[in-house]
Amino acid sequence: MNTEVIPNYKWDIVIEPKANLFALNLKDVWKYRDLMFLFVKRDFIAQYKQTILGPLWHLIQPVLTTLMFLLIFGRIARISTDGIEPILFYMSGITLWNYFASCLTNTSGTFVNNASIFGKVYFPRLVLPLSVIISNLIKLGIQFLLLLLAMIYFHFNGYLFNISVYWLLIPFLILMIAGIAFGLGLIISSLTTKYRDFSVLLTFAVQLGMYATPIAYPLSFLQDKSYKWIIELNPLSGIIEAFRFSLFGRGTFDVNTLLYSGLFMLIVMIVGVVVFNRVEKNFMDTV
Repeated sequence: MNTEVIPNYKWDIVIEPKANLFALNLKDVWKYRDLMFLFVKRDFIAQYKQTILGPLWHLIQPVLTTLMFLLIFGRIARISTDGIEPILFYMSGITLWNYFASCLTNTSGTFVNNASIFGKVYFPRLVLPLSVIISNLIKLGIQFLLLLLAMIYFHFNGYLFNISVYWLLIPFLILMIAGIAFGLGLIISSLTTKYRDFSVLLTFAVQLGMYATPIAYPLSFLQDKSYKWIIELNPLSGIIEAFRFSLFGRGTFDVNTLLYSGLFMLIVMIVGVVVFNRVEKNFMDTV
């Protein structure tokens, strides 16, 4: 028997079980950033690879939804838009909501949709949900550009507005939306490995969630309503209202509401990462 001692060797990567549930391995995530951007490219290209209009659907969807809201909530229900041009009011809310809904829906399928990849090769599992958040930023950028073009059009047609210091809040509001979607998506993704009902439930929750968020109406419309507190408990409500205020200088801006949304984001992200790390250890046995 050959008893020759193997000399010490410095390995590039050592795969070890996580010592605790809070081990994020962010250094490993950074090392695999190239892989992350490959996933970003894959998600963006694959989504419309076999469609005729391709990325134009990013523009068609918010335009059609805005026109539908304009007809139903603007013309038929005649709900106030806090002095904001109705098309801009609806489009701004839809733009931010679409980003949240896409991030939440795609992140929630991390384990189930990528089980074949996870079972073949090692990489930090957080790379995939993070790639979803980044790839949807491209869609958000396209729709936000459409919103800016609409604002410029109305500006030269009598609806004047000025760029204020509140525009600096917009990146932070988008970050908060991404954080909430990321945390909730990790939780749902972890639960879906055992209970597939959550994927069906999520579809209904996203559809109904739009109406529990001030997308088609402002918070001021609920001023005298007994159920206003329910809408205010929605952490997205303050973010949507602050987004509109930052863009148009009209509407509701409440610092306390934003602090509540920020606290909710931190809690849901921590819980999401903890649950994700726990399920990651043995999800291949149940998925």
